[in-house]
Amino acid sequence: MNRRKFITQSGLIASAAFLPGSLMSFTKWNEKEDTEFFDVIIVGGSYSGLSAALALGRSLRKVLIIDNKEPCNRFAPYSHNFITQDGEVPSSISEKSRKQILKYETVFYHHDTVLETEKSKDLFIIRTKEGKKATCNKLLFATGLKDIMPDIQGFAECWGVSVLHCPYCHGYEVRNEATGILGNSNLAFHYAQLVSNLTDRLTIFTNGKEEFTDEQKKILQYNDIQIVEEKITALEHTEGKLKCLHMGNQTSFPLTALYARPAFEQHCKIPIQLGCKTNEQGLLILDNSQQTNISGVYACGDNSAFRSVAVAVSTGSKAGAAINASLAIEKFNFL
Repeated sequence: MNRRKFITQSGLIASAAFLPGSLMSFTKWNEKEDTEFFDVIIVGGSYSGLSAALALGRSLRKVLIIDNKEPCNRFAPYSHNFITQDGEVPSSISEKSRKQILKYETVFYHHDTVLETEKSKDLFIIRTKEGKKATCNKLLFATGLKDIMPDIQGFAECWGVSVLHCPYCHGYEVRNEATGILGNSNLAFHYAQLVSNLTDRLTIFTNGKEEFTDEQKKILQYNDIQIVEEKITALEHTEGKLKCLHMGNQTSFPLTALYARPAFEQHCKIPIQLGCKTNEQGLLILDNSQQTNISGVYACGDNSAFRSVAVAVSTGSKAGAAINASLAIEKFNFL
């Protein structure tokens, strides 16, 4: 037996020594009820998770993707600013990606929700809503964020359709239209800087007392951007397409689009339960290899980066390559 075979077999035997169930079978995971071993388990199967799986599958890594099919952008009718896919329906991009990735014989996909994860020595054990268990060397969270809708009538129905978070993703489609910004202080001012390039019909709605600096107010006034402090009572819309804002003083403002950045939280709380740290915005903190502060736990996509399909794909590919390199080096350098 040569050194490489000895290392491979020894690693599997060592893993099996303290894990329940058969780890040696390579049948499809969703046909099994016992624990199976994977090189990598990816929690979340949207753009970033699928991108990571592609890099890993092409490196012959045994990968399990577990996805509950609730991507952050599922409310948006179209996806933009992603080369070769500009204007495509988000779900069609994901479906095409899944079909391509599942052609790789070592990649498996399972529709389920991961409920808990525990670390056992250098391995991770996951348990799902369906009662499944699996074990892996490396764990990748591509779980995105959960937006918390403000208590304004019609806001949730318009979210992703005409209430928008990103001018790069959606701004071109509402260019030159009557546009609003829901926000205050530095956030609203920064939106105004970006959006003023797309329309000169721009109004800021602070939904309460404005908090701009004197300098910011002078600049906004110079650019003919009005600040409205009245409380918003409702967004009038037709199937998510905004028509106007209704205010508490019985006035209304006709609008086609409204930029907003609602509060958000991690869609999956498991990384935090494992001890992964977040920054002041609530995003997972990563090193240059997409790894969290917990060894063997990685992240990619919206849970740790700028929200964009292109960025999600990029960080997923980077995470997949980094995880494969880590696995390869650990095996190659074993003494």
